[in-house]
Amino acid sequence: MLVEDNMELKKIKILGFAGSLRKGSYNKLLLKTLQTLSPNNCEIEIFDLEGIPLFNQDLEANPPERVKEFKNKIKGAEAILIATPEYNYSVPGVLKNAIDWASRPYGDNVFYGKPGAIMGCSIGMLGTARAQYHLRQICVFLNILLLNQPEVMVPFIDKKVDGEGNIVDEITLSKLKELLNALIDWVGKVKNH
Repeated sequence: MLVEDNMELKKIKILGFAGSLRKGSYNKLLLKTLQTLSPNNCEIEIFDLEGIPLFNQDLEANPPERVKEFKNKIKGAEAILIATPEYNYSVPGVLKNAIDWASRPYGDNVFYGKPGAIMGCSIGMLGTARAQYHLRQICVFLNILLLNQPEVMVPFIDKKVDGEGNIVDEITLSKLKELLNALIDWVGKVKNH
């Protein structure tokens, strides 16, 4: 019996979010670019951290609606993809705050055991290297099963975007594809382990 042509392949659901609230964020652009580069077996949804209030432990058992929405999106995804800017040699407060909400209360860490990858870009020379290493430390505690390679740390991103806001640098596009393909493979390996 032949498989019908109209049957859809099960798509791997990846939730992406950037540690920036800026509308024109280059790190959000990395995620949007990956949406356009993703293969047919992958679906990337981007969640904007806008509207997540400052973490308050008094509210963690009954968090605000925006936090519940974020946690549910993470639960429903098969993998996460975090794009982080670098502020003062580390991750932005908005990203750390969202992670704190999603990992609380104790025993309700929605990241636990979830495959993931990180990336980042900046207008400077190091392309978020220091922030990514701090984020990796955070991910260890959260037990995110983080992909180690390839590392995507895009320097001088402002020189790699055209007038319409599209990434046009071939090396950057190639590294983004490499990361996405590696994450898709990683999800399969984690599932079959």
